[in-house]
Amino acid sequence: MHKPHESAPDPRQLAILTAAFEVFARYGFRRTSMEDIARAAGMSRAALYLHYRSKEDIFQSLVQIYFDKTCAEVTRILGLGLPPVQALSAAFAAQGGAVAEALMSSPHGAEFSDARTLVTAEIVRVGEAQLNGIYAGWLEQEAGAGRVSLVGLGPANALAATMLAALNGVKDGAKDYPGYVAAVARLAAVFGRGVAV
Repeated sequence: MHKPHESAPDPRQLAILTAAFEVFARYGFRRTSMEDIARAAGMSRAALYLHYRSKEDIFQSLVQIYFDKTCAEVTRILGLGLPPVQALSAAFAAQGGAVAEALMSSPHGAEFSDARTLVTAEIVRVGEAQLNGIYAGWLEQEAGAGRVSLVGLGPANALAATMLAALNGVKDGAKDYPGYVAAVARLAAVFGRGVAV
């Protein structure tokens, strides 16, 4: 059975997760059943239970994979040596990406936030701590190289936490995906210009 902390599902599990994401977006987390997911994945419910014990288990796996991929992509982008505004713009956009678009396009987006809080609280806590560490590490490295200044902004980990809190606030307050994208770009510009030398 796939454990939530495993981030590399086999092809069958990946097909299940892809189908589950689409079904969750269509029906919402509460209304989705294991039968719905099995049907969308083209398998029997009994076969689905060989891979996942519940829809909560599937949802946890989706959230874990999101954080694993996001952390890897944000690390890659911040390692490119881009100027601060460009680096943060690309990293923030990668952090939202297709998942943000799908959730904001779904009439059940708010329900996903509730399910995320209830079902995946520990995964989210650990994932956000990892992201905080990635941004803090980048800020410290860039400050050490003289490409950004943290003077008057506090320690790098506190600034990274503020950036992530602001990014979460933008996501929670967005009315639609285009508005979210525009707000994320503004936020990256504010923080990028704020630390630029």
